[in-house]
Amino acid sequence: MRYNLLAVAILLSVCSCKNTDKEVEKSNPKLKEQTQPQITNVNFDEGDSRGALIPAYHQTFERNLNRINFEDSLYSLYQAVGLKEMNLDYEPFRYAMIGFYNLKQDGLLNTKDLISIIDFTQTSTEKRFYTIDLAKKKVLFNTLVSHGRTTGGNKSSVFSNKSGSNASSLGFYLTAETYVGSKGYSMRLDGLDKGYNDQMRKRAVVMHNAKYVSDDWIKKYGRLGRSQGCPALPVEISKKVIDVIKDRTVIFAYYKDDGYLKSSKYLNLEKLMQKLESQHKALTSI
Repeated sequence: MRYNLLAVAILLSVCSCKNTDKEVEKSNPKLKEQTQPQITNVNFDEGDSRGALIPAYHQTFERNLNRINFEDSLYSLYQAVGLKEMNLDYEPFRYAMIGFYNLKQDGLLNTKDLISIIDFTQTSTEKRFYTIDLAKKKVLFNTLVSHGRTTGGNKSSVFSNKSGSNASSLGFYLTAETYVGSKGYSMRLDGLDKGYNDQMRKRAVVMHNAKYVSDDWIKKYGRLGRSQGCPALPVEISKKVIDVIKDRTVIFAYYKDDGYLKSSKYLNLEKLMQKLESQHKALTSI
C-alpha cells in the first residue's frame, strides 16, 4: 500500500511539472523556441528518402542567419570548429564566411559546404592553410602552404595580379579541374576578384605539391621555399587535399589589406543580408 501511494505521488508530481512548463511557455513564448532541440546531421542509408526531409546542420544554420544574429552565429560556429586553437583568428574566418555565403547565393559553389582559407598574415613556417567542413563543423586539413617569390621571405607583404609578377594573389579563388603537369598532380584555380586575382588562370597559378613546402626545408632555411605565385602544398598531403576541394569549392586568401577588404563585392555584408532575407521570404511563402 505504501508503494502504491508513493507511485501516485510521483505521477502527480510529473503531471504538475508538465503543466507548469506549459504555463511558463504561455507567459514567455520565446522560451519554447529556445528549448527546441537543434537540427543536426542525420545519416541515412543511400537512397533512403527520409534524408531529403531533414536538412543538414549547415543548411539550417544558413537559413536562420539574419541581421540580428549574424555576428553571434558566425562567432559560435568559429568556436565550435575550434579554429582559435589552430591559430586562425576570427577576422579572416568572418571575411571568408561572408564571401562563402555570397558565392553560394550566386550559385558559384558546389554542394559540399567546404571552405579553405590561406591566412597570409601568418608566416610561411606556420600551418596557415585550412580546409573546413562546415556541415560537420570540423577542420579537414591544416597544413603548410607556400607564397610567391616576390610576396616576401618568411612573411608575406606584397601581392599582385600581374603576369610575370611571381607574387601570390589575394581574395576568393574557385577550385577547378585537375591535371597532371610538370609539377605532378595539380589543380587549376579561377580568381573571382576583378583586379586582384582574376588573371590567375592566365598566369598559370595552380595548386600543386612541392618539396620546398616541408618541415625539413624550414629547418634548413628558416622558411618555406617560394613559388611563382602558386599555393603549393606538402608532397605527402597535396593530392588528398586537391581531391577533396576540387570542382567549385572556394579558397579565400586573406591578408589585412584595407583596399581589398573594402572593395571586394563578395565581402559586401549588406548585399548578403538582402540575399538571405529574400531567400527566407521565398522559403516561408512556400
